[in-house]
Amino acid sequence: MTAPPPQAPQVDDAARNARPDHRPRPAPPLRRVLAHAGFEARVLLSNGEQLMVAIVLPAMVLIGLRLLPVGRLEGVPAIETAIAATLATALISTSFTSQAIMTGFDRRNGVLRWIATTPLGRGGYLAGKILATLITHVLQVLVLGVLAAALGWRPELGELMALVPVWLIGTVAFGALGLLVAGLLRTEAVLAVANLVFVLLVALGGVAFPTASFPRILGGLADLLPSGALGELMRACLADGPFTAGSAVVLLAWAAAGVAAVVRWFRWTDS
Repeated sequence: MTAPPPQAPQVDDAARNARPDHRPRPAPPLRRVLAHAGFEARVLLSNGEQLMVAIVLPAMVLIGLRLLPVGRLEGVPAIETAIAATLATALISTSFTSQAIMTGFDRRNGVLRWIATTPLGRGGYLAGKILATLITHVLQVLVLGVLAAALGWRPELGELMALVPVWLIGTVAFGALGLLVAGLLRTEAVLAVANLVFVLLVALGGVAFPTASFPRILGGLADLLPSGALGELMRACLADGPFTAGSAVVLLAWAAAGVAAVVRWFRWTDS
């Protein structure tokens, strides 16, 4: 007679559950967002074109407004109006222009479609972009602040504290507008529109020059733009300019409308 085949050892449920599970697991949500934020910040700061928009162009605005007799408020040191316009320029360059261009290329290359299938997800992708934008803003303020200090800027703590909420609301407003441009237009159009709008907002939108220096009709239109509201609030914080509640309302309205528009119309693919 042949011997019976050997029986496989019996493993009860408790022993099976006690075995370590070596299957890969996604990192916790916060770690995923932080990793993506670091990646986005490195990409932005290592790109020569984006670095020029984020640092070089605002620095040129600072030096130009410090040396030329334009864009000033009566009785206010030139460096104070110059740094107010410079920081507003830096905010728009990163929150709007850079994010619109980077997101537009991500959408064209299928990155957004792919991210939707990963543990990071769309929410984590957007959260990482927001954090990367804020990281870049901190570096911008440090670099431009050092340059302004070399040109004679002596800020007070109260001014910097007052600037924080304005900066955060402005980041939301222009970040939402950048995402909206990236989510509605094709990539080639995003590149052209983002750069053109940036130049127009800085030159004619109440950033480099106070809206009060414009003709009445143009000044009234600039006051209704997010750039005009941001410029006036920056000057109120850093250059002893007049604070108007209307500018705060306009910037808040643009931020709220921009977020709502992104939620409603942003497209994650080109199709």
